[in-house]
Amino acid sequence: MSYVDGFVVPVPKKKRAAYVRMARTAARVWKDHGALDYNESLADDVSWGKRTSFPRSVKLKGSEKVWFSWIVYRNRKHRDAVMKKVMKDKRLASMMDIKKMPFDAKRMIFGGFKVVVSL
Repeated sequence: MSYVDGFVVPVPKKKRAAYVRMARTAARVWKDHGALDYNESLADDVSWGKRTSFPRSVKLKGSEKVWFSWIVYRNRKHRDAVMKKVMKDKRLASMMDIKKMPFDAKRMIFGGFKVVVSL
């Protein structure tokens, strides 16, 4: 079964274009280093839940939208090898400054997941 890195990020509406530029660069970097698939998705049908929801998970502000993203790998070992290369890639250096990111990285949620069901 494959392996997925997932991300949920609050992006200010006024920084959408900057985020998309960053995501396109990141997609090229990940794919160049072996990721099978790279996806960035803008929330379209998410609402505030009473206890949990995508907006609550990132403490979404009125001027922001939720983005849900995922990267696909063959397995965890493949992911770890790709990530090692990605983190050394100079194309990401300018994007790694937390003060210059087009979103509040402190509110980003991310993690790695083993795919259990895939049809």
